[in-house]
Amino acid sequence: MELRHLEHFVAVSEEQHFTRAAERLHIAQSGLSASVRALERELGADLFARTTRRVQLTAAGRAFLVEARRTLAGAAAAREAVAAVRGLFTGTLAVGTEQCMGIVDPVSLLADLRGRHPGVEVHMVQSGSAHLLGEVRRGALDLAFVVYEGHEEGVRIRPVATEPMMLLCRPDHPLAAGSDPLAPQALAGEVFVDLHRDWGARRAADALFAAAGTRRTVAMEVNDVYTLLDLVARGMGVAVVPRPVTHKDQARGLASVPLAADTVWNVGIAVPRSGRLSPAAQALLASIEHQPSLEHHASLEHPSIEHSQR
Repeated sequence: MELRHLEHFVAVSEEQHFTRAAERLHIAQSGLSASVRALERELGADLFARTTRRVQLTAAGRAFLVEARRTLAGAAAAREAVAAVRGLFTGTLAVGTEQCMGIVDPVSLLADLRGRHPGVEVHMVQSGSAHLLGEVRRGALDLAFVVYEGHEEGVRIRPVATEPMMLLCRPDHPLAAGSDPLAPQALAGEVFVDLHRDWGARRAADALFAAAGTRRTVAMEVNDVYTLLDLVARGMGVAVVPRPVTHKDQARGLASVPLAADTVWNVGIAVPRSGRLSPAAQALLASIEHQPSLEHHASLEHPSIEHSQR
């Protein structure tokens, strides 16, 4: 059994298709099929159930996938450890982030890391926190900048910042005139613009209204902050957003009103529960710890919050 056989198997399991996996690996489909069959013969078990449209993991394949990923990660870590001893940073760094974190700028951090260590191949994925946490759990991402709720299973969370949630509306909206913090019950009749359900801000807003026992109507779901701000500015609804969103240029002219409920937006860095980080990932974390902009927020040097798989 060779590492390339494991790489081929993992690619097919993730793509659920031999042709797409072959294109991803830049090899011939016939060679990929032969590699997987050789692996199945060696293991004495079928790893995939094949159909004309897709392939699916068998029970044996699902069990083998966990160990295959672990073996590949260990091999990569071994190579990177040797490179680090030689004073070189190499390998691949895969990072996930939500859009518009507001507290930390992942793009600048990755560009700085690449400038200091050109041998590192950097990949970045932008998505909602729910999806990103899942990718860290299964080892597809080295780390991810996420919004967490304090009960994320299977990962370690390094806190970065905590911000309150605010109501955002047009200045001519009746709720903009008040000076007191708003209770969720006061928003029961409003029409809302919000992000999709896997975004951290949406999860925090949903939790706010669920805890208060208040129903709300989300008329428009969007997948970026700037569209959300545009819709609020055009009077299409109000929004519950983290405070950093209210400071964006696109939010100028809108009214932001504090909420009475103690609902917060927790920003953190999710890393694998195993705690094994590549030298490149460690260098990225070190650069975040020394950012002056984080002086007034939660320190990364505080102990990590570990949420174990239940």
